[in-house]
Amino acid sequence: MSERTPLLHYRLSTSVNEQSGEHQPCLPREAVEQSPAFSRRKSAHHSRPKKLSTFFGVVIPTLLSMFSVVVFLRIGFVVGQCGLYQAIAMFLVAYFIISMTVLSVCAISTNGALDAGGAYYMISRALGPEFGGSLGVMFFLANVCSSALYILGLVEAIVATFGLPEDGVSPAGSLQVLPAGYWWSLLYATGILLLCLLVCLVGAEIYAKASFIIFLVVMLVLATIFISFFAVRPRTILLPAAPPILNGTGPQPPTMANFTGFKLNTLLGNLDADYAVDYTTGTMMSFATVFAVMFNGCTGIMAGSNMSGDLKNPSYSIPRGTITAVIFTFIIYNLLSLMVACSCDRILLQRDYSFLRDINVWNPLVTVGVYSSTMSAAMSNLIGASRILYALARDDLFGTVLSPAKKTSGNGNPWVSVLLSWFLVQLVLFTGKLNTIASIVTIFFLLVYAAVDLACLALEWASAPNFRY
Repeated sequence: MSERTPLLHYRLSTSVNEQSGEHQPCLPREAVEQSPAFSRRKSAHHSRPKKLSTFFGVVIPTLLSMFSVVVFLRIGFVVGQCGLYQAIAMFLVAYFIISMTVLSVCAISTNGALDAGGAYYMISRALGPEFGGSLGVMFFLANVCSSALYILGLVEAIVATFGLPEDGVSPAGSLQVLPAGYWWSLLYATGILLLCLLVCLVGAEIYAKASFIIFLVVMLVLATIFISFFAVRPRTILLPAAPPILNGTGPQPPTMANFTGFKLNTLLGNLDADYAVDYTTGTMMSFATVFAVMFNGCTGIMAGSNMSGDLKNPSYSIPRGTITAVIFTFIIYNLLSLMVACSCDRILLQRDYSFLRDINVWNPLVTVGVYSSTMSAAMSNLIGASRILYALARDDLFGTVLSPAKKTSGNGNPWVSVLLSWFLVQLVLFTGKLNTIASIVTIFFLLVYAAVDLACLALEWASAPNFRY
């Protein structure tokens, strides 16, 4: 043992007694498996039903968490603001970050048995509850804010489709009947969150069954989007209304933009960056703000690990399912960015975040895809947040403060944790705009990913006897 890291070696060579909270030296695997405490934990572990496979428990939740707001509502925003060169560079940077985290999660998740709590459970059992607890709090808050972000994205899509124009007069035969505005959007978001709460109170199993249907819908929508780039003729699209510039003085924003089809001139016009004002928030965009929005399409990599307590074989399912989903989403994002840059005017990308609906072979299909994917991602993050909070409460890291969160229903669903998570998501919804909260969500997830990578690095460098042996 190195003299420079005796404390670290002591921490990494100890394990937590889950009943007393005391740290005990790690024993050989054979001795641990023959101990009475291990037998009790094993019997309790098998008493809880675990029914989700790799595909249903990891691949589908991860894909749906990544294919939601960004792929349907913000892919044009990213290319329109940054240009194709910087957009691809952003995806490379983002996927390098999450690839390192995925490899760290794979290394830790295959190191031993897993239970509810996902990344928190893995880190706390490897580096101790203090380190794992700090990671768990960050990851819990990240999932709470992310759930709110997806709900706000869904509200944005609903208002774009059914919201009344600014003059309050709905065209004859139009479906634009819903009142718009901050408080109305908050009311819609609250109703959607209540629906997510009802599903989460039933349990993760019904969510997994519903998510498979949503997965099929999203894949169908993505297929029609790619087909539409080739099948739809060039057309002029009416842009959403934007706030007037400089109190009505100066050039006003355009009201029309073009879908040109595949043209070299369109591609050349979309290669370089051209940052402009975001018409939903009125703020000037930059590389950092656009990256913050884009990175939310990469934060679903731990959706599978969040379901670790409901998986049949989490040590097998989490690595394979997560890597499969990451590779698939990377290919789709880059292909979609290239096609958008080749066929859409810069003005269309910057001024209409729902343009994929307008250029689709059947417009309502994209609307269904947006609604289903964002709803699924919101539920996935709400379930993930509740599982992390339940794991934190079960380890008594915060004493009696979280003791009510230990309560579960007859089928093992932590309903108190679900209610607490729901309440915090409701508070975050008061931010009102997707792009406003995107930076906060990105910061939380970057901190979580850095902590997971640091934990894996510490375990490897310290040659911990309870890691990868």
